[in-house]
Amino acid sequence: MAGRYYDEWQIGDRLAHDIRRTVTETDNLLFSTMTHNPQPLHLDAEAAKASEFGQILVNGTFTFALMVGLSVGDTTLGTLVANLGYDKLIHPNPVFIGDTMRAKSEVTDLKDSKSRPNAGIVTFAHHLINQRDEVVCQCLRTALLQRRPKP
Repeated sequence: MAGRYYDEWQIGDRLAHDIRRTVTETDNLLFSTMTHNPQPLHLDAEAAKASEFGQILVNGTFTFALMVGLSVGDTTLGTLVANLGYDKLIHPNPVFIGDTMRAKSEVTDLKDSKSRPNAGIVTFAHHLINQRDEVVCQCLRTALLQRRPKP
């Protein structure tokens, strides 16, 4: 199992996630249509070309989901009870079709669960970075993780 148990994390732990992903036109088109988002900046090449960006912008909720997805294998895979929340989500720079994304994470807080003695709460600061080393998305994710099972 790739994810870590609650007891295996320390505040300040940092991870550079190995998986990278180039965003395709199909990613953006399918995500936008599956979520019923008709924003022309995501779907209409001519409208996007006439905008200040001059090209299609990738749907921000796809960008957010990709950031979290790239982090799961190293953080919560197999140990997650539930994601409790996402805070301070920002998109400081746009994402364009063809951009290659990578993610990094840092543990910013640990808290024992009051209601579940076999679990604890970890807060991760996630960052998504493009090939130009620009942060394109970041947030805090609060996750309820299992403690390591007792032998």
